[in-house]
Amino acid sequence: MRRIKRAVISVSDKTGIIDFALTLRQFGVEIISTGGTARSLREAGLDVLDVSDITGFPEMMDGRVKTLHPRVHGGLLALRDNPEHVAAMERNGIQPIDMVVVNLYPFAETIAREGVTREEAIEQIDIGGPAMIRSAAKNGTDVAVVTAPAQYEKLIVELKQNDGALSPATHEWLAQAAFQQTARYDSIVSGYLGGADLFPVFDRSVDLRYGENPHQSAALYPGGEGGVANAELLSGKEMSYNNYVDADAAWQLVCDFEATTCAIIKHTNPAGVGQGESVAVAYQKALATDPVSAFGGIVAVNRPVNAAAAQEIAKIFTEVVIAPGYDADALQILQAKKNLRVLRMASVEPVKGPEYKQISGGMLVQTRDQHQLKREDLKVVSARQPTEDEMRALLFAWTVCKHTKSNAIVYARDGQTVGVGAGQMSRVDSVRIGAMRAQLPVAGSVLASDAFFPFRDGLDEAARNGITAVIQPGGSVRDDEVIAAANEHGLAMVFTGVRHFKH
Repeated sequence: MRRIKRAVISVSDKTGIIDFALTLRQFGVEIISTGGTARSLREAGLDVLDVSDITGFPEMMDGRVKTLHPRVHGGLLALRDNPEHVAAMERNGIQPIDMVVVNLYPFAETIAREGVTREEAIEQIDIGGPAMIRSAAKNGTDVAVVTAPAQYEKLIVELKQNDGALSPATHEWLAQAAFQQTARYDSIVSGYLGGADLFPVFDRSVDLRYGENPHQSAALYPGGEGGVANAELLSGKEMSYNNYVDADAAWQLVCDFEATTCAIIKHTNPAGVGQGESVAVAYQKALATDPVSAFGGIVAVNRPVNAAAAQEIAKIFTEVVIAPGYDADALQILQAKKNLRVLRMASVEPVKGPEYKQISGGMLVQTRDQHQLKREDLKVVSARQPTEDEMRALLFAWTVCKHTKSNAIVYARDGQTVGVGAGQMSRVDSVRIGAMRAQLPVAGSVLASDAFFPFRDGLDEAARNGITAVIQPGGSVRDDEVIAAANEHGLAMVFTGVRHFKH
């Protein structure tokens, strides 16, 4: 057990620091501090040494230089059981420091502010803090390095149990957390300055019950603000690994629409998507696509949920509901389903930043598919022009198709999916499956394909099912053959020039 006798405290986030410092003083710990932290501690009645009393130098250059000194870092880095290190401390008037309590300048919060200048951001790059953290963590066997207010409570309990000492296991845990903290901080700074090739460091948030299957372990690592990883769980059981994956797919889909939209997701694919003048109507239209597959699914809507919508959602078993808000009556209805997880998102915004996919031995990184198709981007390649109703339905189907696993086929009408064929090895099989699984009449619907038709067989199959129009990227060497098939069947067909493979 390592007894704490001397500590440096210098924090930007002062949450809980007074109580933590008071605990240290209970065990006779000498406290060294800087600037505003020292002032806060003195105002709380604590005796504090200024770091300048230790170094013999005043804080200077607007606080840029204060802890970068051998009497600070020597006290942190010296190995207590190394005679040469101990002798060097004695020769140079250096006293050991047993604990560093540091959290860093709020760089991420600063660059998130609207209108912040580069000069303002640069001033919030912490230098002395990371240096002390790394020195203390390198010598983590001898020095306890505390980097987050969330750690205080656990440490207070252990200090009281052990008369002011901490265990080797705690020292090791703190050092690991410290290096993770500085790595993440540096990645944010590098990203702001243009170093996009630096892989981000995520903070472990919570252990999940298990992974994709019960024999796999899993944890959640939020990587910033927003997104499903930071959604607020209002009621229901804890989220599982698969819940998070499916909820993310559902949320990204509805965020791609401006109109009131509901998506029901099963295994990351849409079982149904609907739009309407209310959330309740949108949900009913999504459910009608495939009521069987909707059982045990994920429901996402891009509008707040009211009581009428909650009553509809509560009629069948649903794993997760995710929305930007809930009326009090709606929440009461949903909370009555104790196994239903109710998630609230902070805002309705498409997810930003790169996408990561792990492969054996490495990681793939790509920009997100944020392409938004505009009507003026479409090229009509058939002899027949699409009608206004068909055009709206085509644009709707195209957006749903973007969020369906390739090979993806979506049958739809304006504001409602009719059938979905997802993840097949053959595109013509997706065409068949989408129609086969349809619970609504396929005849009169339109069809979206996430990539071009390599042969006319897929289009011939869709025409036999009674579709009236097709949207697809185009770009096949057999485009002329496919266009000819559309004309033979009297179909309207438009090319987007963009594909949406989703693996």
